[in-house]
Amino acid sequence: MAEKTSAGKRFDVWAPFAESVTLLAKEQRHDMRLHDDGAAGWWTADVPREPGTDYGYLVNGEGPFPDPRSQRQPDGVHALSRTFDASSYAWNDTDWAGRGLGGAVIYELHLGTFTPEGTLDAAVGKLDYLVELGIDFVELLPVNAFNGAHNWGYDGVLWFAVHEAYGGPEAYQRFVDAAHAAGLGVIQDVVYNHLGPSGNYLPKFGPT
Repeated sequence: MAEKTSAGKRFDVWAPFAESVTLLAKEQRHDMRLHDDGAAGWWTADVPREPGTDYGYLVNGEGPFPDPRSQRQPDGVHALSRTFDASSYAWNDTDWAGRGLGGAVIYELHLGTFTPEGTLDAAVGKLDYLVELGIDFVELLPVNAFNGAHNWGYDGVLWFAVHEAYGGPEAYQRFVDAAHAAGLGVIQDVVYNHLGPSGNYLPKFGPT
């Protein structure tokens, strides 16, 4: 993942047992160094980061692997990560004040089956239908990246990357924005106690 520093932006990754880590960005390799601020196990590279940059990490010469903290996986969980600037989205929900959970009606929504397209943008087109049903909150089944196109979402492997077949992170922002405009709150079902078997590269970086 890219972190902001006093010198700009940099790529950081945690690999406490690695002997070497190399950043692959824009088809160029950059040797990384351990942080000099005492952060144990963190490697860094002062490489200019631009939105839409495909990158990955080689650990002890093996790889490249996707970033464990990737925010976008446009080509799937086995491919390179892509930088994403979440702050570039222009939100329209500045007046959204939230709503209380007490007595609320929650609709659990599986994106892959809610519409024929199985995407976040297609789901936006049915938000009025949910409002007419009397729904207060939409609870999305897990949307983090997993191998394949559609499933229940409970074998995801990259916690911070919205599954690309659903539309990726930009579509997620549009969905939340549209839900708030319709008066609907959004609850995100998440899974933090396990990872799926396909595309789980965390053991390459450190203890799991």
